[in-house]
Amino acid sequence: MELDRDTCSAKGCQADAVWALLWNNPKIHTPERRKTWLACDEHRASLSDFLGARGFLRDVEPHVPA
Repeated sequence: MELDRDTCSAKGCQADAVWALLWNNPKIHTPERRKTWLACDEHRASLSDFLGARGFLRDVEPHVPA
């Protein structure tokens, strides 16, 4: 198993990350701060919906591995 691959942030998912969901919690983060969850194609919508429902989602971009 490759240890340095980027995987989806969904609980239990081991799929390769394809998307970067950029978010922040305005109650605790400055406006310019961005945290990142990674998502596979299957979990992009559910993770985006979770963050969006809380007003945290700022942007979704293709994930570019470091």
